[in-house]
Amino acid sequence: MGQRIRTAILVATVPIVAFTVVGGYLSRVVAREDAYRHLRIFEDVVARISNNYVEEVDMDVVMEGALRGLADGLDSESTFLTADDVARIESGNPLPVGALGLKVTSQYYAQVIAVTDGSPTDRAAIRPGDYIRAIDGQTTRFVSGVETERLLRGEPGSTVTLSLLRGSTQEPYDIELTREQLDEPAVSHRVVDGDVGYIRIPAFTDDVADQLATASDRLLAAGATRLLIDVRSVAGGEFKAGIDAARLFVASGTFLRRTAQGEAETIVEADAGDEAISAPVTLLTDFGTAHAAELFVAALRGTGRADTVGQRTAGRASLQKLVKLPDGTGIWLSWARYLQVSGDPIHRFGISPTVEVDVPRVELGEPRSPDDPILNRGLEHIREIGA
Repeated sequence: MGQRIRTAILVATVPIVAFTVVGGYLSRVVAREDAYRHLRIFEDVVARISNNYVEEVDMDVVMEGALRGLADGLDSESTFLTADDVARIESGNPLPVGALGLKVTSQYYAQVIAVTDGSPTDRAAIRPGDYIRAIDGQTTRFVSGVETERLLRGEPGSTVTLSLLRGSTQEPYDIELTREQLDEPAVSHRVVDGDVGYIRIPAFTDDVADQLATASDRLLAAGATRLLIDVRSVAGGEFKAGIDAARLFVASGTFLRRTAQGEAETIVEADAGDEAISAPVTLLTDFGTAHAAELFVAALRGTGRADTVGQRTAGRASLQKLVKLPDGTGIWLSWARYLQVSGDPIHRFGISPTVEVDVPRVELGEPRSPDDPILNRGLEHIREIGA
């Protein structure tokens, strides 16, 4: 093997070994030996590519691809960061206020996981699960979530073109959207069907528990005897917000667990006592129910406090931190995750609904149907359990 290739491998494997150490794989002898075995295979693969590939190989590109694959193989939250990505995170500089109202993750391409009510993407009928193949013609295939978010943001009034894929669609659907400065969405509520209080939580903001308590009090005072809480297409927010909201409904006991590498399991318990809301609850969920909203669902579902109607949640219940590597790049690494009270995982698996609802597929570009099968089935279910 040539000296140039050995040097390239050495440079590439320094961050790989650092990443492996951070992940805790070298904390045990067996794991250490296994890691070095894979590194020897990696060295052999690089040498064979360099010596046998049909074109001259750009080793920097090959090594960056290897690092991306290493992080992407963990979960959808962990990702390799370029030196520019790391610099943006560490700078703390805010992004432009113009936004489209969506949250994305990296799943081959950028994938939509949530859409903000009333936002440009909501009005365009973009849904959780849709893929963004390109942003203004730039592919999202090898772009981190940090960079994707930067590409989506801009000044209010500026436009951006998204190339979208849905389901088994082969050809992308291009749509131009105008960025807006979006207000922080608030909890809304109304009485439906006489005695059912419907609450929409559009985002798990810092004060969501107070807003939720106020909405519940008003509905119960207006004659509602049961609550239907909608947390579909809600991602982001601090996990604490989901936990605080759950404590309004769970009077006592354990309702979540948290595990981390090298740490004792943390038990999350209720402390609302006699002030907990006692009305029967049904939750509406879908693929976009993630992060803080997912903890809220897990807490109420796991303690038997609520049934869920709709679709499986996103399975995104881990905490991330930035791990810098020696060459200035980094890893956005999942270091802890929440579990259901039973100990069953949430992260990567999601939470299956009590009542699953099949939602008819709508092609990209077609107007959204006024019918809401998940809401309709939720109202039916809350009647059934209250009969």
